[in-house]
Amino acid sequence: MITLRAGRVEIKRAECRNPCPISGRILGFLLARRLESPLVSASPHPHEDLLAHLTRISPLGPREAARVVAEVLAYFAEPTEEYVRRRHGELQARGLTNEKIFARIGTELAARRVAAPVLSTRQLRRIVYG
Repeated sequence: MITLRAGRVEIKRAECRNPCPISGRILGFLLARRLESPLVSASPHPHEDLLAHLTRISPLGPREAARVVAEVLAYFAEPTEEYVRRRHGELQARGLTNEKIFARIGTELAARRVAAPVLSTRQLRRIVYG
């Protein structure tokens, strides 16, 4: 039972599911306050189940998990041409030769979550150099 007494929120321990493990204080009211916050969107996130899973298995909070999911989705949404150009620049900066770079990019493209079509070395060169 939740009661308001002299400006304090009191929660009976039997009804609280989130006691603080360090001090023994009861934190159940924080969840209710957070859900009422205008910062929390009323519409569900399209990947709500994934966000719940990430917050359950990791130290990430809901906002951090949402940022991670958005970043991963943006990473895999990168078009093949942009990915090839970006990786070519990164690998070239490491000092690799084009022969090794194109072989490596070809292997990486095949392993991506949504695999790009198989591109020949010539096609990869055309993407990079036009």
